[in-house]
Amino acid sequence: MAKKKIALLTGGGDCPGLNAVIQSITRRLLHYDYRVIGLLEGWAGLMNKNFIPLDYSDVSGILHLGGTIIKTSRTNILKDQESIDTAFENFKELGLDGLVTIGGEGTLTVASKMQERGMPIVGAPKTIDNDIGETDFTFGFNTAVEIATEAIDRLHTTAESHQRVMVLEVMGRHAGWIACYSGIAGGADIIITPEKERSLAEILEIVHSRRKRGKTFSIIVVAEGASINIAGKSMSISKAKKDPFGRPLLGGIGKFLADTIEKETGIESRFTVLGHVQRGGTPSAHDRVLAVRYGYYAAELVHQEKWGMMAALVGNRIQEVSLKKATKKLKTVNAELLELLDACEG
Repeated sequence: MAKKKIALLTGGGDCPGLNAVIQSITRRLLHYDYRVIGLLEGWAGLMNKNFIPLDYSDVSGILHLGGTIIKTSRTNILKDQESIDTAFENFKELGLDGLVTIGGEGTLTVASKMQERGMPIVGAPKTIDNDIGETDFTFGFNTAVEIATEAIDRLHTTAESHQRVMVLEVMGRHAGWIACYSGIAGGADIIITPEKERSLAEILEIVHSRRKRGKTFSIIVVAEGASINIAGKSMSISKAKKDPFGRPLLGGIGKFLADTIEKETGIESRFTVLGHVQRGGTPSAHDRVLAVRYGYYAAELVHQEKWGMMAALVGNRIQEVSLKKATKKLKTVNAELLELLDACEG
C-alpha cells in the first residue's frame, strides 16, 4: 500500500516561528509514515506544482531560524474559477491526500473556502498581528512584541535626552495587539490602535499636560491601521497599491502624526517605522514552543482526518476549532484591554 502524501505551505507575510512549525509537522507526519512535501511560495506552489520533499534531514536544525524554508507569498487562488480548478487539478496530479496551510487571515480564509469545495485541509494559525479568531495567541506575535518593546526602550533615552516627542509606528491593519502589548510593556505615554479612533486634540492635550508636569518628552505608539480624528474628520494613511486580496498597503501614520504634532505644538517630534523588522529574525522561546505545539497538533488532525479544522490555543491548551469559524471574524483588541490603555497613558 502506497504511503499517504501530505503537503505543507506557508502563506502571507513571513513570521518568526514558521520553521519551527514546519519541523514539528514534518517530524510528526513522518512518525506516522506519511510522505511530506513543502509547496514553495505558499498557494503559488500549488498553482505551479513547485515543491520540495521534506524528510528528517531537511528539517533538522531549522527550529530557531527566522523565515520559512519553503518560502511564502500572498497568492489569492480564489480570484477566479480557473484558478480554483487549476488548484484542484494540481492537487490531484501531485497525488496529495491532504494539505496543511500555515498562515494568517488571507491564507486561512482561502484554506477554509477550498476545504468547503472539497480539498482536505488542516490549518495552523500564524501572524504577528494576533488577529485570527478562536485562538488566544498566534505564534510570531510574542517575538514582534519583544522587538517593538525593545525599540520603545531605546526611543525613551533619545526622547528624554532631546526633549522630543517620539512616534513609533508598528504593524496592525485592523487589530492593535502589537501596539497594545508593546506600548504597555514599554511604558508608552499614548497608544493608538485601529479599534479606537483618537482625536488630535486629545493627543495634543496629553503631550501638553506632560510638559506642565515637567515631563519634557513623550512616547507615542501607533498601529499602522489607526486613524486620527481631526476637526471631526477621520484621517488614516494608506497607499494606492493593494495586495492580491484587495487590501490597501499601509504605512505613514507615524510620520503624519509626528509632523502634525510638531506643527501644532512647536515641540520637536520624530517618527520611527519598525516595518518588517517585526517579522524578521529568530523567534522568541515562547513562539518556538507555541509553534512546535501547533505543528504537533496539526499533524494529529491530519492523521485523524479532521479536515476543515485548525489547531488553536485556548487558555493554555491546544485544541481544534473549525477553519470556517476561525476565519469568520478578525479578533480585535477587546474593551477590557482598551480600558487598560487609558489607565496607562499620560
